[in-house]
Amino acid sequence: QVQVQETGGGSVLPGKSLRLSCAFSGRFFEVYDMAWYRQAPGKQREAVATLTALGDKAYADSVKDRFNIHRDFVKKTVALQMDLLKPEDTAVYYCRAERVIGGQRETTWGQGTQVTVSS
Repeated sequence: QVQVQETGGGSVLPGKSLRLSCAFSGRFFEVYDMAWYRQAPGKQREAVATLTALGDKAYADSVKDRFNIHRDFVKKTVALQMDLLKPEDTAVYYCRAERVIGGQRETTWGQGTQVTVSS
């Protein structure tokens, strides 16, 4: 059974950086599409960065040129490097692992980690 666990959240000043990590447990990490989502209070969960099994990356417009998603196949982790953080980046950040097998979509979410950007 696949599980993902986020670490690395915290409170930082605007303009600072944080690095989130998502640890994947289970088999076939290499075939999963991975993603980071976030949910701010009173808002819907939104995709922040995605990284397909083929290595294609995509970012929300609001984080382009500030965030970077990276997969480590040896450690079975997916990191989200967040630079030049803004107060509007404050949210709970979630890791998602997803694959399609036998025509069925299999999605696993982590518990989330809080990121707070405030002066």
